[in-house]
Amino acid sequence: MTRTAIFSPYEIVDGDRSRGLLLLADHARNTLPEEYGSLGLPAAEFERHIAYDIGVETVTRELARQLDAPALLCGYSRLLVDPNRGEDDPTLIRQLYDGTVIPGNYPMAPEEREKRLELFYRPWHDAVGAMTASVHAASGAAPLIISIHSFTPCMQGVERPWHVGILWDMDDRAVAPLLSALRRDPDLVVGDNEPYDGALRGDTMYQHAIMHGYAHTLIEIRQDLIASEAGAVAWADRLAPILDDINRRTDIHQVRFFGSRTGPVQTR
Repeated sequence: MTRTAIFSPYEIVDGDRSRGLLLLADHARNTLPEEYGSLGLPAAEFERHIAYDIGVETVTRELARQLDAPALLCGYSRLLVDPNRGEDDPTLIRQLYDGTVIPGNYPMAPEEREKRLELFYRPWHDAVGAMTASVHAASGAAPLIISIHSFTPCMQGVERPWHVGILWDMDDRAVAPLLSALRRDPDLVVGDNEPYDGALRGDTMYQHAIMHGYAHTLIEIRQDLIASEAGAVAWADRLAPILDDINRRTDIHQVRFFGSRTGPVQTR
């Protein structure tokens, strides 16, 4: 874990915005601003999945390099506030996560909750919105948004067999060709809305893709496969040509509203 007095809630990895592709990494880092110390946790907890998505920053940076696409990396640990939740989600600021109590999050005064939203959560979403609009303007068409995450090989004693999972709600424009391409590899176990359901009201994809009619998907890679730099680069090598092919499809860059399984969508 890194603690720093000079803190930014996100980092921009620039690329050719006219390509119409944007990469996101909500849980890229386990970093905290200096004023929060370690939230009362031992350092070892920040090496676990509860603090960030292991391997995702390297995968995202390498994809951005290979695809010459812009990327946004969230700059803070999800233990501070989870950028991939709606503001009204009960797991936005966790007090207990996978057996670990987070002392710095309990009790949580309303003023502290609002401070974290104002200083960290909202700047991240403002940056995603601004970058999405910039990619749209530069390409002259609706962007394709790809969010990169990772998941644990085992959760609560249950082994997870998937090497990669593709999460989505109702728009399958990017999902269908991505699943098809990955499943052509006989060595891969590919999950369709596994190990999580991609319909999560208020999350990053909901706010910045579903509500705008942009094609999108969230890719979950098993953490043991990308914990090393070599593994992360290998997965970027695997995904880059697939995403490049999908990004070249004309139907991908049209604004289309599919709605959400979570309920009515108020489009923007």
